[in-house]
Amino acid sequence: MTAYAVLLSVVALLVLLIRGRIAPAILFTAWAAAYYLAGLVSEREWLSGYTNPALITLVLLLLVSLALERSPLLDRFSDLVLKGGPARATLRLSAVTAMFSAVLNNTAVVGALLGVVSKQRRVAPSKLLIPLSYAAIIGGVTTLIGTSTNLVVNSFVIDAGLPPLGMFQFSLVGIPLALACIAVMVLCSGLLPAHAPAERENNQTYFLEAQITPGAPLAGRSIEQNGLRNLDGLFLLELEREGRLISPVGPDEILEEGDILVFTGQVEKVQSLQQIRGLQVFGTRADALLGSNLVEVVISNESILPNHTLRGVDFRSQFDAGVVGIRRGDKRLTGQLGRIPLRVGDSLLLAVGPDFAQHRNIDRNFHLLDTGVLRPKLTPRQSTLALTGFALAIAVSAIGVWPLLNCLLVLLAVLLATRILSVSEMRRRFPFDLLVTIGSALAIAKALESSGAAELVADSMRGVFDGYGVVGVFDGYGVVGAFVGVYLITVVLTEVITNNAAAALAFPIALSTARAFDVDPMPFVMAIAYGASAGFLIPFGYQTHLMVMSPGRYRTLDFIRIGLPVTLTYSAAVLLLVPTFFPF
Repeated sequence: MTAYAVLLSVVALLVLLIRGRIAPAILFTAWAAAYYLAGLVSEREWLSGYTNPALITLVLLLLVSLALERSPLLDRFSDLVLKGGPARATLRLSAVTAMFSAVLNNTAVVGALLGVVSKQRRVAPSKLLIPLSYAAIIGGVTTLIGTSTNLVVNSFVIDAGLPPLGMFQFSLVGIPLALACIAVMVLCSGLLPAHAPAERENNQTYFLEAQITPGAPLAGRSIEQNGLRNLDGLFLLELEREGRLISPVGPDEILEEGDILVFTGQVEKVQSLQQIRGLQVFGTRADALLGSNLVEVVISNESILPNHTLRGVDFRSQFDAGVVGIRRGDKRLTGQLGRIPLRVGDSLLLAVGPDFAQHRNIDRNFHLLDTGVLRPKLTPRQSTLALTGFALAIAVSAIGVWPLLNCLLVLLAVLLATRILSVSEMRRRFPFDLLVTIGSALAIAKALESSGAAELVADSMRGVFDGYGVVGVFDGYGVVGAFVGVYLITVVLTEVITNNAAAALAFPIALSTARAFDVDPMPFVMAIAYGASAGFLIPFGYQTHLMVMSPGRYRTLDFIRIGLPVTLTYSAAVLLLVPTFFPF
């Protein structure tokens, strides 16, 4: 009965993950704590998950990447890459992205190239942004450190008492897989939409402008006293006074005659302004004023904003900026912007104040498409030191001289000593959610094993694929059929929940299935690793897809249209090559 109860609880966890209303870190922590309280895992097993060597290595790698992502190296490649027609640009961009993603964090690589690709005018950005996201995934599966998923799987491998995975063990399958998928993306580039870039001059549809006339009763009173904070469908964004811009506008700001007020929201609600005595509405010249301080950003997966409203988080105080417009995929959201629950990947057009770039929470919450306000890039000397140190750490660990964990610790100390990386930056960007999620997932995996739930699923799969008493489409296919089944289960999970969560839930089943067939577990481990990164069809399952969705003005159908041939190619390569290089 315990095994069935645990399976039911995992199904409940899966349902909550799919719904997406509660953060995975909270869900995994709650489930791990519940299993501990129920006696399914010991205190040591529960707490040891958070100190797993592979997990600590992943955290260190992400912290080191904070410095590497500021290197100007990717920027120097951008002009060279984005030349020629869509097919050639796709080929170059995909190759460069995959190469960097093999050793750098996928999100950092896409974030570095996102603004460059979105703002260039040689090729429609919508032709390139999905390939950019796909190439980051494909490049990531070629090495142990290329994607957090591989390191997460390695943490489960170590926790299960198996030999740790090697740095380039993934390359045997990953490199041919990457080449095949890039070729398919180039051949299918015509399936992507060719949206014209959203030109800055079209932004006047966001704005209404009004001036306070001489003798108006509004003059001499504050914004709050005049009731300009609670207009129907409109929001006071900025104020121009004698050529000087006040942005954002606080509720206690005293209005003066001749002030020009800039509103945003539902422009069709102009009647709200026309009914105010002493306020003269006169067209949309506001765009000329705001053109110099508009910044476009994409909400990151680390942001505090998802599932909150602008009003609820006091956006203006948090970031010294007002939101002019919100785009979600190919749709521009309308209505009262302050009341719209935000999502990861939403594109925001901001009118920023003078202190916007100095706010320390910008890089955690947003991917900036306007590179002019980004934090400073590393100097050539700093960049050379950081990249050389990282390459040396990888090389030393790859040849077995020193563990990767030790190498990254030394590199992190060097980056801190040379002030390339700061303690405050590490504190702001520390991957706490990932640490808690994976540490808790290790405890959940222990509970699946100790309760017999994983073995129950594995025995059922063996029955289906070996054909003893269970009739199915895979009847009689034995271990090969089970291998395919584990891979497909993982692919489905990664499309509907996050990649790391998919690996966490599928790994104990894969390991128990390998033991049920009494074969080497390595092919099943690799099936989990590659399957958990095979999220190409649905944009909501992978963070880089959400990053490109709004800037590219994509619909879900656009991902399915090109993602289907990529998924079929990717899966065919995995199912053919993994048993070849990692026999049962």
